[in-house]
Amino acid sequence: MAVDPGFGAFILEQLGRVAPSVRSRAMFGGLSFRTAEGTFALLDDEQLYLKGDKLSVARYEAAGWPPFRPFGEDGAAMNYFAVPGELLEDLDGLRPWVDLAREAAARAPKKKK
Repeated sequence: MAVDPGFGAFILEQLGRVAPSVRSRAMFGGLSFRTAEGTFALLDDEQLYLKGDKLSVARYEAAGWPPFRPFGEDGAAMNYFAVPGELLEDLDGLRPWVDLAREAAARAPKKKK
């Protein structure tokens, strides 16, 4: 994972406009984004990915959003889906997808500390 710091700041700002109290955290060279519901987005190599689960994955697939494959095309897919670049500046278009990802984060099992 690699992220340009300026682009990471832009994504945090955009997500903050549609998800209150969003925070970012460095993760393997990329960034993760979370709210009170949990981690709902990842940023890797200038690509934003939103969290899916068994209740939402069909919506991402129907929209044609490919899954995140951190170990290349032959590697396993994670339940995070690539956000089309044009949505990054379309807050009205981005909001329902971020809400969907936050709902998936809220349903995810919480790790015990």
